[in-house]
Amino acid sequence: MSAFEKLQSMLDAAMKQAGEESSMLLGQNLTVAASDVLNTDRKSYLAGEDGAIYVVGVESREAYPGRFYLLFSLGDAIVMSSILLGIPGPRVQEKRRLSIQEPDDVDAFGEIANQIIGSFNSVFQPKLPDKVHLKLLSPVKYIPEVDLLTDQIPFPDGSYLMYRAPLEITGYEMNRLDIMIPPALANLFDPQPEETAEEEAPVPPAEEAAAEAAVAVPPSVLVLGDDEVRQEIMEGLAPGGFRLVDAPMGADLPALFSAGDVRVAVVSLKRTFDRDLAICKRVVPMLKKCEGSLLLCAPEWTRSAVLKALKAGARDILMMHPLDLRELNLKVEKLVHP
Repeated sequence: MSAFEKLQSMLDAAMKQAGEESSMLLGQNLTVAASDVLNTDRKSYLAGEDGAIYVVGVESREAYPGRFYLLFSLGDAIVMSSILLGIPGPRVQEKRRLSIQEPDDVDAFGEIANQIIGSFNSVFQPKLPDKVHLKLLSPVKYIPEVDLLTDQIPFPDGSYLMYRAPLEITGYEMNRLDIMIPPALANLFDPQPEETAEEEAPVPPAEEAAAEAAVAVPPSVLVLGDDEVRQEIMEGLAPGGFRLVDAPMGADLPALFSAGDVRVAVVSLKRTFDRDLAICKRVVPMLKKCEGSLLLCAPEWTRSAVLKALKAGARDILMMHPLDLRELNLKVEKLVHP
């Protein structure tokens, strides 16, 4: 297998999650494909890049100090920010073609970037042995032969591992995201052995049988809420083979999560006001302990409410009037088996 396979797996998982959560924010499906990786340096990269780019720096703190960079084509950044701003399709295409990035675009893309880095933090933290915290730096726009090239702009000189992931939004011509990670930081995230490790010892038959038995146990799905929608959700999920836990909003959450096997919590809300979304503060920390995910259902979702839900830790949302049982099962299945 290739080097840094754990790091590539984390990056792909983070970008897949970022695509799913950004899709809710944009109101349009954003797909991020699996990445290809190659070794490069800034000189080689910029020599082969004649288009404008939008560079989002990420500072890694705690036990993994360093910086890496998310490189979008400027056109892709403009498309995403324009969709978030609700700009009509023809105008979006024109802005992309002419590389028109206005102050509102910068602010809107900042929301998207915050969403992306939230996904990175939620994926990296449980997969790394020590504490990590990723923080966004100010983005940098770079147009070749227009903007000044320095040792630090658009990103620092040096060698990088480049993870290239194609982007896709239906109806728009999109390019890709390039994630540039210095080898030293990559080695902190995913230490590489100096010599070939010994082959793993075969798993004893008894342990293998126990592992298979554990896999056979159906995942636990908590359905939480105060109204008849909760029962509708329970009935809709019943044929899916999930182990369902039915609970009112005021239930004893620590007791419900004590077994540590809740893979998804489906919470039905009557509204999406701040006081309703406050339930996330109670549920999300418990879900993180068992690597579970939160799905919120509500009668209606405004763009502002979606953003607040995502910031509060929701992995997905669902309209409940009418409740689409097929969509419900697909979303739960996707969260149980990401």
